[in-house]
Amino acid sequence: MSILEKVTLGLLLLFLAVVCLRLLAAPLKLALRVVANGALGFGALWLLQLTGISGLTLGLNLFNALVVGILGLPGLGLLLMLQWVLT
Repeated sequence: MSILEKVTLGLLLLFLAVVCLRLLAAPLKLALRVVANGALGFGALWLLQLTGISGLTLGLNLFNALVVGILGLPGLGLLLMLQWVLT
């Protein structure tokens, strides 16, 4: 394999890598946003359990963390009302 073939192959691979990253940029950004919001929701639920304000407790699980992380304060209210209705 000559040096010209190696350089051409390297440029082709670099081009394909850039194209793949450009195609996957939006889905990766969305996935990272969901993970970050879930982590923030988990932190909010953890702080709620630490304070224990007048018996308000919710389980620390992935579903609750994602609901609170994505919906924010209305999501927390939704989960608290759902717990109140079901108990």
